[in-house]
Amino acid sequence: MTRIITLFCIFIAQIGFSQSAESYLEKIRNNEALLTAFFQQMPKGGDLHHHFSGSIYAEPLLERAIAEDFYLNLETMAVSKTKPEKGNWQRFSSLKEKLPFYEQQIMQTWSVKDYNGSVPSDDQFFDSFMKFEPTIAGHFAEGMLELKKRAIAENLSYIETQLSTIPCDMNVSDLTDFNAKLRQASAQKDEKGVLKLLDELYKSIQKKDAKKYAEDFNNNFLAKLHKDLKIDDERFTMRYQNFVLRFMEPVDLFKNLVIAFISSNESKLTAGVNIVSPEHGENSMKDYWLHMVMFKYCNSKFPNVKYTLHAGELTLGLVQPEDLTWHINDAIYIAGAKRIGHGVDIAYEANSYDLLKYMSKNNIPIEINLVSNEFILKVKENRHPFTLYKEFNVPIVISTDDAGILRSNMTEQYVLLAKRYPDVSYATIKQYVYNSINYSFIQDEAVKKQLIKDLDNRFKTFEAKFSKN
Repeated sequence: MTRIITLFCIFIAQIGFSQSAESYLEKIRNNEALLTAFFQQMPKGGDLHHHFSGSIYAEPLLERAIAEDFYLNLETMAVSKTKPEKGNWQRFSSLKEKLPFYEQQIMQTWSVKDYNGSVPSDDQFFDSFMKFEPTIAGHFAEGMLELKKRAIAENLSYIETQLSTIPCDMNVSDLTDFNAKLRQASAQKDEKGVLKLLDELYKSIQKKDAKKYAEDFNNNFLAKLHKDLKIDDERFTMRYQNFVLRFMEPVDLFKNLVIAFISSNESKLTAGVNIVSPEHGENSMKDYWLHMVMFKYCNSKFPNVKYTLHAGELTLGLVQPEDLTWHINDAIYIAGAKRIGHGVDIAYEANSYDLLKYMSKNNIPIEINLVSNEFILKVKENRHPFTLYKEFNVPIVISTDDAGILRSNMTEQYVLLAKRYPDVSYATIKQYVYNSINYSFIQDEAVKKQLIKDLDNRFKTFEAKFSKN
């Protein structure tokens, strides 16, 4: 990367650069090395679709597992701090001369490094998380600092990361009968019935000190970590999204969702709420409509909390055709999502033109993740709905999703954008950068204004490189 940037600077000096950044970009559309140097140095604003654990590269995670002498499952390449009862688990210290062999396998299992198609790409991606997750527990600080350092190096000034579900040992065993009741009402699309059940459930959860869990997370974990690490400075800012997991049973998911909303309502660091895990999973599909009603309910209780939803991260063949027609619709019209993550199935959604017009009119941005969509869903270039969102003037932000697992970064997203879509001008790309701050969930307007001011100065410096000497 350093060599490419050096060549780029030499090229600038040689030609004098009497043209604008806009005209220069047009000249280098088909040269990936020059595009990389250009976008590496271009200010990139914020990354709004960002998973904390999936954004850390495998190398430091593996180093940690070795240093702390974790157990390694020799079949699956999963790691554990304690030895599980089942499976062929051995400590790293016992592998000795075999360690280089297993290190290579681990890298290929914890990320898409050297991916050869031996397993489906979506399995390769989603299965990675649980295999390296034990190396992240208790090491959030190292991860935050790694992400900050990498962001600053590529001119990224803001990350809005999906950090964690809030730790919660609240016992809801006395409420599990609501699972069947909620699913029965959901099967009949009885929204009033579901909302009534959620109201009963909410009152029971409140009695179990839901607020205590949110406050403990906000004050004793997040705020302390953020302050101790001095995450925010004149070069960089970070905020956090709480999330819930789609595969959970309805009562457990709703319990976590309520606590996540309380957390975001009470803290300026927790910028919003999200829902994650494979959208095509069994519970994800079965309970999708129910989950949207849950978000609607929580919004009625906490109207100031913002939330973005993974919706439409699906494609033809992954699910039945009829299942491509309603996820983004429900995320927007029922749940009231303030942003949409991925949105790949938009062309298949019922009344997609009306939906796109609604998103445009109501300033509901789409979080575009080009590398992620290509690897997981095999959707790229003209098959990708980027041009559809652009055609209908839906606000667009460019994001990475899981840069660590995908072995990518923000620069690559912009390189692909410029290379694949030649009608996207420099001015439009610049607008996408500003969108990433303007449509962020930062609660403190003064912080957002400062980021915009900083972006103005960064672009002024960047564009001056192309002015006449």
